Amino acid sequence: MRKWLPLVAAGLAALWLLSGLLPPGEPDVAYAEFGRLPLLFNGRCQPMDSVARNALLTLRGKQAANLEPWKGGMEHPRIVSGIEWLTTLMMSPEVADAWPVFRVDHPELVSLLKLPGKDRDARSDGMHFSWNQIRPSLPALDREAARANAVSDALRTRFDRAVLGLEERAALYNRLKNTLKPQDALDWPRELDDFGRAIGPGMAAMGASHSGDTPDPAARERLLVFLQRYEAMAADEPPRVVPPRDPEGSREAWTSVGEALVDAPRDGGIPDPVRRYAAIVAAFRSGKADAFNRAVLAYRSSLAPGFLKELTKARREAFFNRLQPFYSAMVLYVIAFLLACLSWVNASHVLRRSAASLAVLAFVVHTAGLLFRMWLEGRPPVTNLYSSAVFIGWGAVVLGLVLERFYRDGIGTSVASSVGFVTLIIAHHLSMSGDTMEMMRAVLDTNLWLATHVVAVTTGYASTFVAGFLAVIYVVRGAFTRTLRQETGASLARMVYGIVCFATLFSFVGTVLGGIWADQSWGRFWGWDPKENGALIIVLWNVLILHARWGGMVRERGLMNLAIFGNIVTSWSWFGTNMLGIGLHSYGFMDSAFKWLLAFVASQLALIAIGLLPERSWLSLRRRSPRSDGDRKDAREPGDRGASELAST
Repeated sequence: MRKWLPLVAAGLAALWLLSGLLPPGEPDVAYAEFGRLPLLFNGRCQPMDSVARNALLTLRGKQAANLEPWKGGMEHPRIVSGIEWLTTLMMSPEVADAWPVFRVDHPELVSLLKLPGKDRDARSDGMHFSWNQIRPSLPALDREAARANAVSDALRTRFDRAVLGLEERAALYNRLKNTLKPQDALDWPRELDDFGRAIGPGMAAMGASHSGDTPDPAARERLLVFLQRYEAMAADEPPRVVPPRDPEGSREAWTSVGEALVDAPRDGGIPDPVRRYAAIVAAFRSGKADAFNRAVLAYRSSLAPGFLKELTKARREAFFNRLQPFYSAMVLYVIAFLLACLSWVNASHVLRRSAASLAVLAFVVHTAGLLFRMWLEGRPPVTNLYSSAVFIGWGAVVLGLVLERFYRDGIGTSVASSVGFVTLIIAHHLSMSGDTMEMMRAVLDTNLWLATHVVAVTTGYASTFVAGFLAVIYVVRGAFTRTLRQETGASLARMVYGIVCFATLFSFVGTVLGGIWADQSWGRFWGWDPKENGALIIVLWNVLILHARWGGMVRERGLMNLAIFGNIVTSWSWFGTNMLGIGLHSYGFMDSAFKWLLAFVASQLALIAIGLLPERSWLSLRRRSPRSDGDRKDAREPGDRGASELAST
């Protein structure tokens, strides 16, 4: 029975994953169907669902909105999906304005805006606030934002960055609010009818004034009032939901509702998509779910003949959003890591195989998510910082599973699952800045170099991290447990050395390709920004490790300490250089990221310090006694069996 447990564990996990493919139970209002409608936002075609999820991530750090944050989880607070929140914001903003979707953490900013503290009776958790609560203090926020904008990035305080961040989130909120109608329009279809009737007389009055005939000033003024109202609506730059009249038109031909209405007198009337959206809005505001669902389906049907490509892409991306493969992979990676660690405690082959099977299943899900993103974007796997985290984790899992295949001691599984989980957590936090499939800078917009230089460099990152995490396992097991036997330590040393060789190759090739790209793009081979210099540092550090080992300057423990420091070098090249504020790869200073980077560096330095302790301080070395060759042969662990096989490979 025990030999079937790994298959049973993998089967149960697979059933859990397959359950995510089932369509969710729909409420009376078909929010999911509305979420599949295409629009143009942030330079790309995407579904309403993506806009909703990314906006909520920016506003409150989650893809769903907890409308009763003062309640505990056991009290079942009301939680709405991202698309339900966005639908309500666009169509009934007076309702959405009372929902606490703004997260404000900084105590000085809370005080500036005169927001309530944590008080259950006042229905406040002290961190999440509604637009109605923030709006009265907007003048104070604008003044502080103007002051903070006048300060250079390097000199801004955390309070300054909190103020500017809230200012940007408030602007995003208002952009979305004006997507389908002016936020104060109560009967939108009727207003459109009034505007349509005003176009003819108003244009005639304007023409009469130019030709010298007697104009109708009332008709002219009435039309101008409408146009000024819609110009103000368009000025917020809301998402472009109105497709071009010509289906073969360019992406830039998509317009917002405000822009379409401003152009309506010139283009011969109100566009059909605007009226169809007005019907959707009216049905939603009336509370008639059937009418809302019919209006959404009618609009989809009207788009199908000419905009099938956009509809298909939006439907696929909405499906990807619902699956959330990287979240599922994270859960499986955690379970696999725990089982692998437990297998060391009692030398259980069943636990080790169960961990490996779950890690493989997580890798399959991780791979599916990576390929799905590439398919949606039409790009190589790495295009921004978010996708680099996903790909680095994927590459590390590949290497870890290869090690597990040869050594079969749980170490490869533990490294694969731990690095895979950590990198996906990093990707999750990076997604809070907004759209993770945004448009690329023109100078970086080339699939050839993205598929060669970027992939090679990030593969070097992944392999250097794998070597470093193998070294972490060596130090932790050696110093704090008695499970690091002499054969296990030797196997780990061989693993680290082989992975460092692999990392050196890819880091070197990727860095040279980056120099060639730079030379071809802006004519300066060595005129790289800090990111490229960081990549070069990784090459030099890996070469240093190899020379130190070959030259006999370090032995087993010294090799591990150098590999752990490689984690610091790689994290600096990956994240630290991005925070300098200069170069093509600069994403600006990030408080939370910088804090976690410092914490990671401190943890690695602490591990190196432990690695430098005398042998008598390590539990595994304290009682280690010399063995004869025959004893070592008889006592070999599973991991030692694959050493020669891996070396020959």
